[in-house]
Amino acid sequence: MATENKEVIYLPLEDVESEHCAMIVDKGLAQVNGVETHKVELNNQRAAITVYDKKALIEAIRKIKELGYGVTTVNQSFPVLNMTCASCAVSVESTAQSVQGVISANVNFATATLSVEYLPNITSASVLQKAIQGVGYDLLIENEASQQETLEALHEKKWSALKNKTIWAIVLSLPVVVIGMFFMDIPYANEIMWLFTTPVVLWIGKDFFVNAFKQAKHRSANMDTLVALSTGIAYIFSVFNMVFSDFWHERGLHAHVYFEAAAVVIAFILLGKLLEEKAKGNTSSAIKKLMGLQPKTVLVLQPDGTEKQTAIEEVKIDDIIIVKPGEKIAVDGLVLSGNSYVDESMLSGEPVPVLKKEDDKVFSGTINQKGSFHFKAVKVGKDTMLAQIIKMVQDAQGSKAPVQKLVDKIAGIFVPVVMGIALLAFILWVILGGENGTVQGLLAAVTVLVIACPCALGLATPTAIMVGVGKGAENGILIKDAESLELAKKVDAVVLDKTGTITQGRPEVLTVKWLFENNEFKQILFSIEKQSEHPLAEAVVKYLDQVESIAITSFESITGQGAKATYHNENYFVGNKKLLVENQIAIEDELVKQADEWTQQAKTVIWFADGKKALAVLAIADKIKETSVEAIKQLHEMGIELYMLTGDNEASAKSIAQLTGIAHYKAEVLPQHKADFIKELQRKGKVVAMVGDGINDSTALATADVSIAMGKGSDIAMDVAKMTIISSGLTKIPQAIKLSKQTVATIKQNLFWAFIYNLIGIPIAAGILYPVNGFLLNPMIAGAAMALSSVSVVSNSLLLKWKK
Repeated sequence: MATENKEVIYLPLEDVESEHCAMIVDKGLAQVNGVETHKVELNNQRAAITVYDKKALIEAIRKIKELGYGVTTVNQSFPVLNMTCASCAVSVESTAQSVQGVISANVNFATATLSVEYLPNITSASVLQKAIQGVGYDLLIENEASQQETLEALHEKKWSALKNKTIWAIVLSLPVVVIGMFFMDIPYANEIMWLFTTPVVLWIGKDFFVNAFKQAKHRSANMDTLVALSTGIAYIFSVFNMVFSDFWHERGLHAHVYFEAAAVVIAFILLGKLLEEKAKGNTSSAIKKLMGLQPKTVLVLQPDGTEKQTAIEEVKIDDIIIVKPGEKIAVDGLVLSGNSYVDESMLSGEPVPVLKKEDDKVFSGTINQKGSFHFKAVKVGKDTMLAQIIKMVQDAQGSKAPVQKLVDKIAGIFVPVVMGIALLAFILWVILGGENGTVQGLLAAVTVLVIACPCALGLATPTAIMVGVGKGAENGILIKDAESLELAKKVDAVVLDKTGTITQGRPEVLTVKWLFENNEFKQILFSIEKQSEHPLAEAVVKYLDQVESIAITSFESITGQGAKATYHNENYFVGNKKLLVENQIAIEDELVKQADEWTQQAKTVIWFADGKKALAVLAIADKIKETSVEAIKQLHEMGIELYMLTGDNEASAKSIAQLTGIAHYKAEVLPQHKADFIKELQRKGKVVAMVGDGINDSTALATADVSIAMGKGSDIAMDVAKMTIISSGLTKIPQAIKLSKQTVATIKQNLFWAFIYNLIGIPIAAGILYPVNGFLLNPMIAGAAMALSSVSVVSNSLLLKWKK
């Protein structure tokens, strides 16, 4: 939007339904600075305003909303293609903001995403795309499913190309290094090195030069600029020395070549980029798996009573959908008829499926068990709970930035300084150097650029990450990226999911209180539960797995109560207390007392009885992992606050919290509330780690500063999380935090030494010691020093392997 000229902007209004409403909006706009003229058009439901700049437009929209009315705007996110650095992100962002009708634009370089708010009556996604294409980038404006498929294909293509380039760069650089360091005097040594170096610089490394040129157009610089300058100068200077060696010999100087510096720098930097690319972009696969929870088609009951297979996109509100055993529920709705147990662990995290009967709610992505039912669609498309979870995961992941950004920022300052020093050195030598001042100045400038090569800087982070990640893997901790390594050491609050994280994640029979214990009763109980569809029956069957099955008859499942069967003309019952009471079965006081005690401990109680009296009561619960209590103790000793969030009931949550020593807990928490709780801790200044294992934890994991998944949990939780504990034992969490501290310390040491090397080496290369003792650094020695700096960084990273 122009800042010098006036523009008329039409704001599409909402809820301005009368002249009185229009008058209120009109008076409000009169109070906005920068709005020169304004007119509310009631018939067209819009306000025509004349503004000088975008600030006035935003203030006008804010004022209308403040008055209680709405302005129709569109908020969208688009993947951005072809960005290589933070400066590219700035260029895309400023271009998007300049498009007429765009209210705000923000580019996240870490996720390569443009988030934009615009007026749909003025601009569109295609207009934005055309503007971005005009500055050399591109937007994906396809639908979400197509975006994910396209992005995955592009990522795979980029990874494959980068891998091939890196391999070829290393293969071609090796003979150059060997000849340059040990066999400089063999016939045609320079020509052979030139032959191997040329494809590395001009073919494999061409992207560095292209990107450096783009940065120059934006009056910016990054790592690509450093690589392009140092390798380009070294290569051109070496070719000149090889072809015109007499030029230096006539001046009493030796014509050195620096082909190995040019080739090795490109090989090392490509290796660093390959490591970086490998750590990126698990977002798309996680989102794809979340989307995969929703079936492609559903069975819709037609008004004439027939059934029709319908695409999920065509399902409408109030459609009646038929769900068969084992099928995924497609959309959110209400049960109309039938009943079944539904696995809602993706929402609640609880392993026990929930009984669904008439008027109960069902949710998209949950899995029906053995029964079948009809339900009415209430929410479809982007309004379903699953769609909301997907959206929240995307938003949370898009708000993060990797540690590599630090290096790019430093390089942005470092490059112009190095270029300035090289130029200054050349000018000073020309002015003050006497007869050979120009030649010495050129050598000094080249030496500065060679010694200032960013190889050590480029290797500082990826080598430390590579070793740190490797060490973590050896100890059962999978670390996905540098961001989690950067932040884990700062964690001062850990939020733990209960089921599957602190506990085993599956119900088990803890103990049985028998009134009359004999093998026949056990066989009857085992045989009834083996036929039962109730989710807790599996726990009983597993507990009695050594018992032989017998032939029972007249098996009947009683919805909401349990099961009934006959053996030798005697009725037997398995279920809750209500089942026994309704069948007038006597219960001994000692069994009642034991059941009450277990209930107070938040254990699930199952009764077993014959037709006259209760025979046994069973306690079922989700057992606490053996490592949980010790891990929680260690985290407390590290000064970290602990919180437990669970979708389970209050009694169960309180019991687990007391047994593990967790002071803060919340029960009956939905997925979106977990994410809200984490955001609240973050607003208080906490650096939060979330530990979970289920789909229901994915939003909270994506929201947290550090996300840790249990290896035995859901694939989606592991895809979203930045760390995964393979064994699912919580004692690995304090180990992960300690590893983070060691790795980040190594990264900082590497960066420190890389800059100290440059801080000392660059002035010497420029000739600062020449007036003192006549010392001039030979460019060949500068190349060796550059290689030594890289070796020192790699060696320091390898020391991580031996730290405890």
